[in-house]
Amino acid sequence: MGNLQIIGLITDTHDNKVSVEKAVALFNTRDVGLVLHGGDYIAPFNARWMASLNAPMIGVFGNNDGEKFGLRTLFESLGPIHRAPYVVTHEGKRILMLHEPDEVDALAQSGAYDVIFYGHTHEIDVREGQTLVVNPGEAGGWVTGRSTVGVLDLGAMAVEIVDL
Repeated sequence: MGNLQIIGLITDTHDNKVSVEKAVALFNTRDVGLVLHGGDYIAPFNARWMASLNAPMIGVFGNNDGEKFGLRTLFESLGPIHRAPYVVTHEGKRILMLHEPDEVDALAQSGAYDVIFYGHTHEIDVREGQTLVVNPGEAGGWVTGRSTVGVLDLGAMAVEIVDL
């Protein structure tokens, strides 16, 4: 099942099979207990590339995810995909999942969440404080040329950004 205190963070995969497979291998090696996907999978067939993931996954849809029925159907064995915003309570921590960063600053200042995880911008953003705000950058690497994911340690409330 993996270490429930360790969460893999991935977003903006945008149909990049090589990056998705590298991310799955990394998350399995790191023994993550949960993977959160911040949206923009794009095509439902991405589920095949994530099928060897050893941890359950929870996702939200991104602005480019048009085939929602197909995504939900093919990802069903890995875990649910929800409309954002979506709140996950895991290991006593409240994690707000977004795709687009609407109102991130105000939400962080509210103190209602321990972690806010988002994507969309394709840019790495890690802000520590009362609320940890994390965008691990883009796993797909199409925009920035850099494919990254995050590994979140809930015990330490710290995130490591990992290049794929």
